[in-house]
Amino acid sequence: MRTYPQPIQNNSKPHPIKHLIFVFLFRKELITKLDEAEKDNKDAAQLTKEYADLTEENRTLKLTQTQCVEQLEKLRIQYQKRQGSS
Repeated sequence: MRTYPQPIQNNSKPHPIKHLIFVFLFRKELITKLDEAEKDNKDAAQLTKEYADLTEENRTLKLTQTQCVEQLEKLRIQYQKRQGSS
């Protein structure tokens, strides 16, 4: 004589195929999350490099602007000296 009816007894045991499906789905979800994290890391690295490049370009442009302003001021002084001696 059995304690449980047959269907209940079968449901109480882990079903290997269902377990494999669960494992595969969970693995797929983890791989998807890992892929997203890697993409985010690549994006972050690319943005960091772009920021560094733009910062360097900005520094160079500011230096060039300062040099141009100084050169313009020297030319103004020279022009005024020429106008005064004429």
